[in-house]
Amino acid sequence: MRFGPWQTALLHKSPIPCLFPMSHPLCLSCCAYVLIVTAVYWVSEAVPLGAAALVPAFLYPLFGVLKSSEVAAEYCKDTTLLLMGVICLAASIEKWNLHKRIALRMVMIAGAKPGMLVLGFMCCTVFLSMWLSNTSTTAMVMPIAEAVLQQLISTGVADTQEDSETVEATEDDYKEENLDKNQLELDSLYLFLSLFQTAISIPEPKKEKESKDSRYPTKRDHMICKCLSLSITYAATIGGLITITGTSTNLIFAEQFNNRYPDAKVINFGTWFIFSFPIAIIMLLLTWVWLHFLFLGCNFRETCSLSKKRKTRREMLSERKIHDEYIKLGPISYPEVVTGVFFILMTLLWFTREPGFVPGWTSLFEKKGYRTDATVSVLLGFLLFLIPARRPFSRAPRTTAGDGSAERDPDPLAPMITWKDFQNLMPWEIVILVGGGYALAAGCKVSGLSVWIGRQLEPMSGLPPWMVTLLACLLVSAVTEFASNPATLTVFLPILSALSETLQINPLHTLIPATMCVSFGVMLPVGNPPNAIVFSYGHVQISDMVKAGFGVNLIGVLVVMLAIMTWGVPLFNLTEFPEWAIDRNVTGSL
Repeated sequence: MRFGPWQTALLHKSPIPCLFPMSHPLCLSCCAYVLIVTAVYWVSEAVPLGAAALVPAFLYPLFGVLKSSEVAAEYCKDTTLLLMGVICLAASIEKWNLHKRIALRMVMIAGAKPGMLVLGFMCCTVFLSMWLSNTSTTAMVMPIAEAVLQQLISTGVADTQEDSETVEATEDDYKEENLDKNQLELDSLYLFLSLFQTAISIPEPKKEKESKDSRYPTKRDHMICKCLSLSITYAATIGGLITITGTSTNLIFAEQFNNRYPDAKVINFGTWFIFSFPIAIIMLLLTWVWLHFLFLGCNFRETCSLSKKRKTRREMLSERKIHDEYIKLGPISYPEVVTGVFFILMTLLWFTREPGFVPGWTSLFEKKGYRTDATVSVLLGFLLFLIPARRPFSRAPRTTAGDGSAERDPDPLAPMITWKDFQNLMPWEIVILVGGGYALAAGCKVSGLSVWIGRQLEPMSGLPPWMVTLLACLLVSAVTEFASNPATLTVFLPILSALSETLQINPLHTLIPATMCVSFGVMLPVGNPPNAIVFSYGHVQISDMVKAGFGVNLIGVLVVMLAIMTWGVPLFNLTEFPEWAIDRNVTGSL
């Protein structure tokens, strides 16, 4: 490969020759230069992430690493179509308020006791985040939680006054009962009661008041607000781990893995769900216990009791508020039913495409390998643009105008979703960002940079596989606190793949845990958008997020390590270096 004088001069003026001696091919140095420049833009966020992802699109052709047509092909892959189909379903869910109905119903079942209320919100957030983006889920659930919290705050003063009146009444009864005794003990008893009354009036009835500037009646109310707010962002992160479409980092991993190891055929919706669902359940319960201990204390019996006799006035009003919000939705509508059917149908088709233990529905077709999860999502997403939102053979609903006259719906054949609904939710920046990651991976493969990186990591060959995985998880989870999750994963995936091939470890042993741990940027508001949304409501401070997030981060890493060392071993056959990785290693070396 020949370079012009300006290309050679640019490379000699860059810091790359210091890292890669000139004995290395210039193509490798060029690829490393593009990778570092893109990574710096992603980590610093000097430009938008999507714009930074376009750097390989013009630098690779200029440096002669890849043709422009080859780079362009990397920006639209199978996962792009998969995401588009999922966004169509998500647009229908949000347009017809099915997500709000699910959330309110689950909270109504959980009740208004602080512990159960937090657990109820976490469960509904996890469920919604499996199918919607973490950001959309948090932005939807937080207003509902905020309405409940405001009801809690508004009734706090009245509840405190009611408790005080109860204490005073108890004291009066106690006085009257004792003053009826014989006259000889009256003076001494009166003195005793006076001292007793003085003693018990010093500490108010176990209610720690907040400062006069605070908007919270008591410190406990503030702690409940902190606990509920943080639980929602953590639950959104946990829910995004469960499905391959739950978060953009899962899609990045799936596409880069399938591109690097096309013969693997081990990562699909079903295998990912089977591996990640137990992780999410364990993390959900441990995170709830951690937040309860941190903000509500250890009295689980008091805060989690389902007994109606133990409900306070405040809890009853909170339940009434949630019930009123649910009643406002009215009876379930025809579009909600259609959306729910499509939701269930898409899940079933994903699960049964290639379940592994039995033949899937793709075995009914003669040609194999043509149909993927994207085929299902795009088909069902397209149908949502065709199916009318009005029940067939039903009368058109009437809307009351301002003057009291009735007029018909102007568009009786309006579809379930429109292109505008789709556009409002489609994250084009993530699509371009994912494409930029694919382009970088393709350049590393063609130039031989991934093989060179793998050879530099050979000194780690003496470490056991679990230690390599643990170090990768800790490193990724630390970096992602300050950099965006997709950018962090895009940079680390090629490195970890090369490392696994060099150490003769099943690549899934390091790639899957790293993909999950990259979502654990939960200690700072800048860690991910759900953190920023929750922080903007003003209930939590950065110190609260750091303290609670550190525990959640540690829980996440430990649970992921437990999973990859136990049920992940037979699921992905992690004890052997697979043939599809051997073939890739031999090809890359050549």
